[in-house]
Amino acid sequence: MSDEKKPKKTGKKKTEIGKFDMGINEFGELTTTINLDKINDFLNQNVSDKKLVEKEETEKAKKKKK
Repeated sequence: MSDEKKPKKTGKKKTEIGKFDMGINEFGELTTTINLDKINDFLNQNVSDKKLVEKEETEKAKKKKK
């Protein structure tokens, strides 16, 4: 095996919503460079919620049985 050190991974990434850095401080709190409300808006627009899709499918199946 080689003794080379692997590059350290960081939580920094440039995205559609800007430069994003996420971490955990010494108190265990989540810290970000972008407001969480802005992140939530971005996720609501770009990611479908699996739980809501499953719930809608089960409701449709129940209506068909009636």
